[in-house]
Parts: sequence; C-alpha cells; structure tokens
Amino acid sequence: MRKHQQHSPAERASYAARVRQGALAAGLLVAVAACGNGHNSSGTTPSGTTSTSASESSSAPPTSSSTSASASHSATVVPPASTTSKATTAAPASCVDRAYNAMTNAQRVGQLFMTSVTSTGLTTSESQAITTGKTGSVFLQGHTTEGATAVKAVTAKVRTLASPVRGVSLGMFVSTDQEGGQVQVLNGPGFSTIPSAVTQGTWSTSTLQSNAATWGRQLAAAGVDMNLAPVADTVPPNQVTVNAPIGKLDREYGTNPSTVASHSTAFLRGMLQAKVVPTIKHFPGLGRASGNTDFTAGVTDSVTTTTDPYLQPFRAGIQAGTPFVMVSSAIYTRIDPHNQAAFSPAVIRTLLRGKLGFKGAVISDDLGNAVAVADRTPGQRAVDFVAAGGDVVLTVKPSDISPMTSAVLSRMTASSSFRADVADSVHRVLTAKHNAGVLTCS
Repeated sequence: MRKHQQHSPAERASYAARVRQGALAAGLLVAVAACGNGHNSSGTTPSGTTSTSASESSSAPPTSSSTSASASHSATVVPPASTTSKATTAAPASCVDRAYNAMTNAQRVGQLFMTSVTSTGLTTSESQAITTGKTGSVFLQGHTTEGATAVKAVTAKVRTLASPVRGVSLGMFVSTDQEGGQVQVLNGPGFSTIPSAVTQGTWSTSTLQSNAATWGRQLAAAGVDMNLAPVADTVPPNQVTVNAPIGKLDREYGTNPSTVASHSTAFLRGMLQAKVVPTIKHFPGLGRASGNTDFTAGVTDSVTTTTDPYLQPFRAGIQAGTPFVMVSSAIYTRIDPHNQAAFSPAVIRTLLRGKLGFKGAVISDDLGNAVAVADRTPGQRAVDFVAAGGDVVLTVKPSDISPMTSAVLSRMTASSSFRADVADSVHRVLTAKHNAGVLTCS
C-alpha cells in the first residue's frame, strides 16, 4: 500500500476542492447514465420479485465501473479514507416501481385478479368486471372452433379495457387453457389439434419443445400471451384410471416424476420460445388427489410431503424459469391438514417459495365455481389466498370480482402486514408483465 505524502494547508484545500468536484461529476454521470435506459432499480422492489432485465437488478448498486471511462481524468486523485460524498440526485425508479407508484390502490389490487371472458365474444357483464375491478388479467374460457381470426377480435377488444396508468404502458395478460387433448379451449383455423399430454410424453423432448413453440406462436398470433399449462402432476401407474382431475383426462406426461419433469419442462420452454407466458400446475400435485376440486369438496392428498419425489417436475419447471406456478385447491394432510393449498402459507410460502426457491408469481386454480373452496365466501377466498402468499386470484365468475376486490381493499385498511403482502404480490405480477413486454416504460 502506498503511503500518503504530506501537503501544506493550501495544497490540502485545493485537493479537497478537486475531490468534491470529481465526486459531483461522477454522481451526475451516474444519474445521467441511469436516466438513459429508464430501468435502473431504486432497490425498493420486494425481495421476492425477479426480473430478466439486467438493468433492473436491485441487488447490484452502481459501482465505479459505470463511470470509470468518463472519470478517468481524476483517476490519480485518491481521496483520504475520511472523505465522503453524496449523490446529487437519487437513482430513478425501475419500470416496475414507476408503474406501482403511479397506480391507485384499486388499480394495484386489480392486478391481482384474473377474470373469465367467453372465447367467442365479450359479454357486458364480463366487460364490466374488467373495467370496474380494474382487472389485470383475463382467461378465455369455453371451447371454440371459430379459429384464430375470431379469437384475435375478442382479445383485441379485451385489451382496450385495460386500466390506464400514467407514465407507463401497462396491458393485460390474456390467458387460456391450451394443454392439448381434452383440454384445448381454442380450436379451428390457425390452431393445431394438440394431442393429449399422454401422447406428448411419448415424443422426444426436442420434438415436444419444437411443437410447443409452434402452438405458442399460434396463441400469440391470436392475441393470447399466457397459457395455463403445462400440467406437472404425476399420476402413479395404478391410479391413472381412477384419478379424476388428471389421469382420467389424459393430462399427465407420464407415470413417473422424471418423465413428467422432462416433458412438462420441454412444453414450458417451447412456450417461452414463442414469447408466451407458461404456467406449471397444479402445485404441489393432483396426481394422487382423491377427486376433482372443480366438482368435489374436501379433496385430499394424504401422501405428498415437503420432500416428495413427485415435486421433481415443479422443481424442474422453476429451474427452467417458469414465470407462474398454479397452486391447487386440494388439502395436503402431510403438509397442512387444515387448509386447502391455495390458502396455506405452509404450501405457498414455506414449500414453494422457501424450499423450492420460486421467486415468480403464484396463481390460484379457479376460486369462483370450484366446489372445493365453497366453504369460504368469495371475499374470504381472495383475502386468504393473498395472505397465504398467493398473487393472482383466478375466478371464472365475473360477478366475483367486485366482492373479491372490495374484500382485499377493506383488509388493506385494517392490516399493515396484509398491505405489505399486497405490495409484494403486485410487484411480482408487474415484474412478470415487464419481463413479458406487457409493461413498458419510456
């Protein structure tokens, strides 16, 4: 280490002035550079959010490397250890934070909901649910054979209903169920006839990924940018014919976790390749559940544990970068015997986010018509889901949006911890939208 030389008082004063001028110049350069891309993080995004944009990383504060070239003229001036300087301007907020800060509470809460839209045409009640609830996402439901052009007309109309936010461009996620086989909502000209997951599971993973990319591009051309697929549930060989939600409908990629992991991940990667947001489901698995949560109350899984091999497909999907995970509405007695998974912090916070390390957004299975959640009012379902760590409430009943959003807003006024939960969830949803190009900032 080089020792400091001794200087006269006049020299020290001149030296301090040069240091202050250099620090001020460097601070201004950092601010100008940050304003240039509009996406530099302020570090206020909750720790649970992630972004694929390097410029939005909240974990990497500005370093000297960002200004070393422009400030090289003062590189030989090394200030004493006791010298401090302050930036003249604060770093600009990230695009996600800019959007969040510009939104009303009602708009923020609206981002946490996905309501249904009839695939053949938007009804008045569906339109009202979107506009009054400021709903951030929609789900196209109802089998259609009218083809991509007709669907595109529906999605284009839906997108005009997005609640505007000053200073940013914030759109809606438009999703559907396009798994294949018996679960393919969109059909007709412009859409391939997708075989069941059982058939897809017999293909090579490269073939499946390539085909999934084609199916994803078809969705994108029709204005659909999110697919509530793939299914990552594993059905044991001896339960295929009796497992109501998955096995009986040929929705499984195989009867062992390894095959399901490789093929559900191939489907997921194909969707990502087509720039369509995939969703792995139904965490932590419906392959060993006692019934179909859409039609049966008290559906249970008495086998799955927090270290279960059947979690492998979900872990693989998370490692492959799935932006969304759908959580089931069954009860997993060896994880949380008291709550459906959608309302269980043990499932969402401890297992999914904690043990499996998922940083993205958690979406519910249907919390509208599903019999499995009928033990709670619509408002209670929404509040309990968000409190448990969930992010997007899916309801196929547009009439649920008003009581659900009202309940969340009401709970926010009464609970600071719940307000924090909502803030975290909104940031995760906005991050997913930003990564998908649905949220942009000038």
